[in-house]
Amino acid sequence: MKNPTYVAELQNKLGAPSSETLESLRLLKAFLRLASDQRSEVIELVERLAVDPPRDPSLS
Repeated sequence: MKNPTYVAELQNKLGAPSSETLESLRLLKAFLRLASDQRSEVIELVERLAVDPPRDPSLS
């Protein structure tokens, strides 16, 4: 997707993605670069935080 014309046409058709969408894609790319065992650790951490969120408001 390096062709600027193609990217511009696609953006005209679909509109610009939101900043949340871009951040989600960045996080997904970073997650996919992790080794399998590291991915498991991240999933466990997220699941733990979803069940028992941190009490410190600066962490949320």
